[in-house]
Amino acid sequence: MATEELRIKYPAGFERAVHLTKEELEQHLRLMAALKMFELGKISSGKAAELAGMSRVEFLETCGRYRVSVFNYPDEEVVAEIQADLAALQENFKT
Repeated sequence: MATEELRIKYPAGFERAVHLTKEELEQHLRLMAALKMFELGKISSGKAAELAGMSRVEFLETCGRYRVSVFNYPDEEVVAEIQADLAALQENFKT
């Protein structure tokens, strides 16, 4: 996998303030970015897992720990799906 590098400026000593090493801070920031971008529907769970440096299954488990829903459907899509399912059920019970 090809990678790019992103540099982030942060206050001196920040890692100590959050009780992390620089390496742990980098990993944590990558995970937080992956979780939020996934939560907002900007990236798939696979891409989020790749950014976080873990498998898709591990990422989905991590979503649960951070209370990030793995079901990223806009409200109108959920309503449309439910209506379609109800229509299909009604059609099945007619026969």
